Amino acid sequence: MTTPRCATSARRRGDPMLGTAAPATRWLLLEHPGGWLPAAFDSPGLPTGVGATLHRTALAVGGRAVLVRRPGRRPAGAPRHWGVVDTDGPQQWATWSGAEDLEAAVAALRDGPDPGSGSGPAGGLGDPGDPGPQLLVCTHGRHDVCCAVRGRPVAAAVAARWPESTWECSHIGGDRFAANLLVVPDGTTYGGLDPDSAVAVVEQHLSGRVDLEHLRGFSTAPPPVQAALAAVLRDHGGGPRDVRSGAVTATGPDTWEVEVLGAAGVPAHTLVDVRRGTQPATRLTCRAPGEAVAYTYAAVPRTR
Repeated sequence: MTTPRCATSARRRGDPMLGTAAPATRWLLLEHPGGWLPAAFDSPGLPTGVGATLHRTALAVGGRAVLVRRPGRRPAGAPRHWGVVDTDGPQQWATWSGAEDLEAAVAALRDGPDPGSGSGPAGGLGDPGDPGPQLLVCTHGRHDVCCAVRGRPVAAAVAARWPESTWECSHIGGDRFAANLLVVPDGTTYGGLDPDSAVAVVEQHLSGRVDLEHLRGFSTAPPPVQAALAAVLRDHGGGPRDVRSGAVTATGPDTWEVEVLGAAGVPAHTLVDVRRGTQPATRLTCRAPGEAVAYTYAAVPRTR
């Protein structure tokens, strides 16, 4: 009997997604259209040693580095881009062909993006320092086959609607929630998507509202805070820029009190009680050697 793929099994189990966005406040997007190895920055075609430097630098500043490529066939001779994007807004983009071109990417990762430097990812798309939201769909099949099988049709559907903003990307976590989509700069992560739901989710997101059915969380925050922010949005509506965390207090080994500060119709101050639980051990990814336990997060806003 064939074992179901991890995303199929997760949907059948109804695995909770909230609190599973990979935390990062700075993202490197490195365009590399070739085949991606399971460890993406070891992939052939990247300058020797540069991939490891970029990956290490991103982690050192609380960020993450991903490879990206446009869905579909790449035009011959098209330039390759890199971008460093902070979740509070600034972006820096440029093109690259060799190791020397990526020295600026290392500096932007280390020191923060310079919005006035470089050119936009679509070559002349608006202000180079503010090309707008970028839509990243994980299609990293050599990391987990579910990401390719479920991710590629989603990337194609999203690209058909927003071609200048859409990228396929390497691993962003949560293989069992494929297809996964990350919006930068705000860091919102969605999962469990198919082509139709992905287009609807992006439409809603770009209009300033979060789709809670498919929300995994916000990369700007640790998992308990992600759950608290989502709980307040569930009660009051709004988008990722309408809520942020204030004080976070651990009240036990698996419980927190999270202060959520709101704007644009969301209450200015809400206390949320968050509890971490666990799911029964199971095989969480297609490549997993065995079973493992995953955390879950339940968040309840206090009533006044």
